[in-house]
Amino acid sequence: MWMGLLPIGSVVLLKESEKRLMVIGFCQAKPEDTSKVYDYCGCLYPEGYLDAEKIYLFNHGQIEKVYSVGYMDEEQFQVSDRVLDALSQIRENEN
Repeated sequence: MWMGLLPIGSVVLLKESEKRLMVIGFCQAKPEDTSKVYDYCGCLYPEGYLDAEKIYLFNHGQIEKVYSVGYMDEEQFQVSDRVLDALSQIRENEN
């Protein structure tokens, strides 16, 4: 299993799911419930973004399989570090 935050563009399969998702964002909450923040948001793969009703929020622990890891460069590593720090602080406040 991939350790750390997957970059945008990564393609994953969630546990108990049949359809793959592509990571399109990080650190998201549902508009109707901002008290819970998810690690990732994704869209259907290979369809891509269809509309706001087809965005899926999920946490790293829900991933069963990583099919593809998105593009990584120095800027992505910096963003990943900031997102992981933010998620860590959010998780501390949730408990």
